[in-house]
Amino acid sequence: MLAFDSAVKRFGPVAALDGCTFGVRPGRITGFLGPNGAGKTTAMRAVFGLVRLDAGAVSWQGAPITGAERARFGYMPEERGLYPRMRVREQLLYLGQLCGRTNSDVGRIADRWLERLGLADRAADRVDTLSHGNQQRVQLIAALVNEPELLVLDEPFSGLDPIAMAAMADLLAELAAAGATVLFSSHQLDLVEDLCEDVVIIDHGRVVLAGDLTDLRAAVPQRFVDIRYRGPSPVRR
Repeated sequence: MLAFDSAVKRFGPVAALDGCTFGVRPGRITGFLGPNGAGKTTAMRAVFGLVRLDAGAVSWQGAPITGAERARFGYMPEERGLYPRMRVREQLLYLGQLCGRTNSDVGRIADRWLERLGLADRAADRVDTLSHGNQQRVQLIAALVNEPELLVLDEPFSGLDPIAMAAMADLLAELAAAGATVLFSSHQLDLVEDLCEDVVIIDHGRVVLAGDLTDLRAAVPQRFVDIRYRGPSPVRR
C-alpha cells in the first residue's frame, strides 16, 4: 500500500501539500482529483523523490520508500519526458535498463506492450514522428517496461481520442486485476467514476474526500431540482 501521512510541502508562502493523508490500496485503481494547483502533481512527485517533503512522510508497504523500491515503480508525468530524436524501441530499452532490468528482459516486455497498443510497426521510428496520441502510448509503455508494482500516472488520458482512452482504461483495469497498485490523476469525472474503485479529492493541498467510491456515493445524498415554466413556449417554430 502507498500511504501519505501528514505530508507537507511548501514553495515559498504556498502550501502545495498541507497535512495530506491518504492511502492507495493494492489491486485497485484510485482516481486522484482536484482543481489545478490542488497539489496532485506535487504529491505524485514526492513518491519518486522528485520533491522532498518539508514534513510528514510517504511510505510503501508501511516503510520509507527506498531507491530499490522506486526502481519497481512506474511513473507517467504530466510533462511527457521522452527523447524526441530517439527511436521508440531503443528508448524503451534504455529506460528499462535504468530500472536495472536486462536488455533482453526489457525487450520482451516492450515488444509485448508495443503490440498490445498498436505500435509494433512504429518501433523503429523516431518519437518526434509520432502523433500526440501515439507518443502518449509510448510514454505509458515506458512506465510499464519494469513491470511495476505501483503505477502512478499524471493526467494519462489527456489529449487521447475515445478509442485510445478505452484501450488505456482496459489496460489499467487489467494491471489492477493482476495486483498492481494504480493511482492516476484526471479532470474527467465520468472517466474516474467508470474506472476507479477508490477516489481521493484534494484542494489547496488538503484531502477533502477519500475512500471507496461506492461508499462515498451512498454517503452523499442525491439532490434533484424540479424546474417548471409557465407562459408561452420559448421555442420558436
